[in-house]
Amino acid sequence: MVFLLAGFTGLLIAMLACARTPQSSSSSFWSVSHQGMLPAATAVTVESTTQAWGLPTRRAPNAPILTPTPDAQHTLPALRTKQDQYAVQYGDTLALIANRYGISVEQLTHVNKLTNADILEVGQVLTIPVPTPEGMGPDFKIIPDSELVNGPVNILFDMEKFVNDQGGYLASYNEQVNEQTLTGAQIVRLIAQDYSVSPRLLLAVLQHQSGWVAGPKPKKQVLDYPIGLLDPTRKGLYRQLAWAANNLNRGFYLWRINGIATWLLADGSIVPIAPTINAGTAGVQQLYATLYDRSSWEKAVSPEGFYATYNALFGFPFDYAIEPSLPPNLTQPPLQLPFEQGAVWSFTGGPHAGWADGSAWAALDFAPPGEAMGCVISDAWVVAMADGLIVRTGMGEVMQDLDGDGFEQTGWTLLYMHIDTRGRVKPGTYLKAGEHIGHPSCEGGVSNGTHTHVARRYNGEWIPADQGIPFVLDGWVSLGVGKEYDGYLQLGDTRIEAYGGNSPDNHIQR
Repeated sequence: MVFLLAGFTGLLIAMLACARTPQSSSSSFWSVSHQGMLPAATAVTVESTTQAWGLPTRRAPNAPILTPTPDAQHTLPALRTKQDQYAVQYGDTLALIANRYGISVEQLTHVNKLTNADILEVGQVLTIPVPTPEGMGPDFKIIPDSELVNGPVNILFDMEKFVNDQGGYLASYNEQVNEQTLTGAQIVRLIAQDYSVSPRLLLAVLQHQSGWVAGPKPKKQVLDYPIGLLDPTRKGLYRQLAWAANNLNRGFYLWRINGIATWLLADGSIVPIAPTINAGTAGVQQLYATLYDRSSWEKAVSPEGFYATYNALFGFPFDYAIEPSLPPNLTQPPLQLPFEQGAVWSFTGGPHAGWADGSAWAALDFAPPGEAMGCVISDAWVVAMADGLIVRTGMGEVMQDLDGDGFEQTGWTLLYMHIDTRGRVKPGTYLKAGEHIGHPSCEGGVSNGTHTHVARRYNGEWIPADQGIPFVLDGWVSLGVGKEYDGYLQLGDTRIEAYGGNSPDNHIQR
């Protein structure tokens, strides 16, 4: 009999309609400009970058602020009208199950008369109650889609200077992260890079929740929990901000695929989502849904809430909009499988989250040859899937920029994860497709076996491996089945199913 701990979480706009009164701000003013394919650049200045990459151009300080029009109405999933049954699987927690069905843990505990909500038995059948939604959520648009991701506009943002100029507590803060002492600005930058969430957005959330950016040293509880999530396992700026970034991503990417119809608020309220909001706004609404009851949530996502804080720090958020955030008819460049010619690897993970469980299902997993299971040392090589510049390495991660401009916020980029420090490529190296990235391992993130995890981004946005822009590797096309980590690679009439082990059925070679 197997038991699971269940008490902890396992876890384009038709722009520019009515004019509004200009709002004063010390920030730069921008206007909307179409974002096309991004050419390489040799120097970064406001003028050259704006012209070369099609970034928003400066708006005159006294020009009217234009209100974004609503998005086209989204087709949302239908709400359940009948009870459901669910058999507990290995790895489940009560919180994960409740979140999957859009109900509260308390509802799930009550309906199933669970005497100990911290214990679940594998195979145990739970009754899933019918959700009881309340009134429609607000349709106020808070930020543009391009301002949620760590995209092209952010290459011009000098975060360290901004943080220091604000003179708040964040400017003097430091914390131990992965055995390194990082400043507050460095932590924000790290989270922005890893989760690919706009650093301006993260700073505005931090300011709204705790006043860290432009305020004095906070009281103890705010010092420990600056985002407001009172979880002892999420203490400190790094963990709090990582949790916030993950939830911003969760709302954004679920809305992108019409994958969610309601928000579950912290008090158990179920709120139908206004169908004309945009994905960026959905990300903000999701974050605050996890923190607040109905009245507090509505205030946070109103013009007087988070939006007002953002506007005070950076100006009107839609002045930073790049629309559409992904160019029409975007296609993936040619990519090859991430291992050497003739080597037989295993396809171990179908479409799943690119970074943490809130991001798009942008990733695929491959394990190296060998019968040994678990986290073992491998001498096999992970190789570059395309030509490109290595712009960053970290805890198991390698980021490759395919357009060669040196910025992971622009154009196509590839993430290689769980790459061993031993023999790993150095930042600044330009690789041709097939040249060595490093050895697969368990380093970085969460892994129960040696493998590599590969994912795509464009203009900072995670590109799903199971949606409209096919993930193609040497002609093999990724196909999802609606279940994370499950899926297929298909080449002509040949189809390989992902399997979390080593079997002839999931072997693949170049």
